[in-house]
Amino acid sequence: MLDGRDGATVVRLARHAVEALFDPGRGEPEAASLPAVFHERRGAFVTWKHYPEGRLRGCIGYALPVLPLREAVRRAAVAAAIDDPRFPPVLPEELDRLAAEVSVLGVPSLLGPTGRELEVLPGRDGVIVETDQTSGLLLPQVAVEQDWTAVELLDGTCEKAGLPRGAWRRPSVRVRTFRAEVWGETSPRGAVSCRSGGAEAPSSGSAPT
Repeated sequence: MLDGRDGATVVRLARHAVEALFDPGRGEPEAASLPAVFHERRGAFVTWKHYPEGRLRGCIGYALPVLPLREAVRRAAVAAAIDDPRFPPVLPEELDRLAAEVSVLGVPSLLGPTGRELEVLPGRDGVIVETDQTSGLLLPQVAVEQDWTAVELLDGTCEKAGLPRGAWRRPSVRVRTFRAEVWGETSPRGAVSCRSGGAEAPSSGSAPT
């Protein structure tokens, strides 16, 4: 689990990665100066939202712990800003109106072939639905934002994967759940707060930029 200072740091790293695209001269925190958790392999997603209305502007990440957290956040932040196929690339002047949110993922757990809807708790669990040809993922906060039940969350993840609603009931479709610590800016470049799964961040946001 990240403590409050780590939560602030992880969000500042995401914003720095994108701002550095447009201002390459910005200094970057030395990897050696980061706490140990940033050197661990962790899954992570970065979400950019319009402020203050909260509309999605981009979201991309890594479901599995394949990269050190610092690198997963950096790459996901940039990809969410310029490579999300649902949106045009973020422009430099937009950054003043976008808030960053980082989800640090736990390791996904495979559910059995039956009774899956009974094992999924909206708000606590994110869901991955996959076959050999396709996959889809929804973060835990999506169910809260949409006020979904477990069945609706599973159906929504199937649709994200390009599968019909209810496909999660098929034994041939793999379903995994995961938990996440979610940290986000209360306003662009503002204080960082914990949305779920972690301790509160210091209001001063005393993290490297």
